[in-house]
Amino acid sequence: MIRFNLQFSLACLLSVLIPSAAADSDRYPLHKVTDGSFYHQGLHEDATAENIGAIANVGFIMGEDCVAVIDSGGSYKEGELLYKALKEQTDKPVCYVINTHVHPDHMLGNAAFKSENPVYVGHEKLPAAMAARKGFFERAFSDTLGAAFKGAEFIPPSQTVAVGKPITLDLGSRELVLTAYTTAHTDHDLTVFDTKTQTLWTGDLLFIDRIPALDGSINGWIAISEDLQQAKIENLVPGHGPAVKNNIADVWQAQLNYLTLIREQIRAIISDFGTIEEATSSVGLSEKDQWLLFEDYHRRNVTAAFVELEWE
Repeated sequence: MIRFNLQFSLACLLSVLIPSAAADSDRYPLHKVTDGSFYHQGLHEDATAENIGAIANVGFIMGEDCVAVIDSGGSYKEGELLYKALKEQTDKPVCYVINTHVHPDHMLGNAAFKSENPVYVGHEKLPAAMAARKGFFERAFSDTLGAAFKGAEFIPPSQTVAVGKPITLDLGSRELVLTAYTTAHTDHDLTVFDTKTQTLWTGDLLFIDRIPALDGSINGWIAISEDLQQAKIENLVPGHGPAVKNNIADVWQAQLNYLTLIREQIRAIISDFGTIEEATSSVGLSEKDQWLLFEDYHRRNVTAAFVELEWE
């Protein structure tokens, strides 16, 4: 497909140019979302020492009094680069570091902001998720990231958000509404809505271009994606992929097409007493050309969805 080929060519070019830039604190690129709101777009790669784990979208929002960081980076090194880039935009203090979920590409940079003594904020289930995975993440990512990992700490939230009870953080004439969700991408997903600019930061509830990765419930993720697709917003920052100002419903639809196709085809196999092996070898293959890293994550998604759906 032409759309995919252009995206793939761009991704290949970025994979050559950006890792060296990410290693250079003077060239850590930021993209403006709206006035006072910036993000760094992660690479469509898995974490390596060369890309310092900078594979997810991270950023910050500035108010009149202080700044909120939304996800801190995929390594301590990336956290340092994000902090430096933030300070080039403002001298206001960092009052909040918000983690949208536990995956290391979103929270291994937390310790880079400790000097500001921020409040760390996350889903009510994030502390348990962080504690359960800390040992594995330390072993796996200290090896994977090498020197970029050094200094990383697993800092749990001191302020949490309960499902069904959104909270509002005031940065000074700029309010952020934080919402916690039932199980979807994970069991502890959190979004941030900037009311001043009508901008939604989705965390990994939304993937653009890079294939979604299921670590929770396919049924829950579909239901929440359908709800968020209808939300009245003007700007959107996904967990992976470019920020969006137009055709917002379309990017949600692309993800929904993938997830609903998987669910429908798995249900058909289960109803015919088929096996998980049949599912992983046949389900969703028509989506292959729509997503980067399809071969790396698709079979895992099918396996996770099959295990959930066979117990419906």
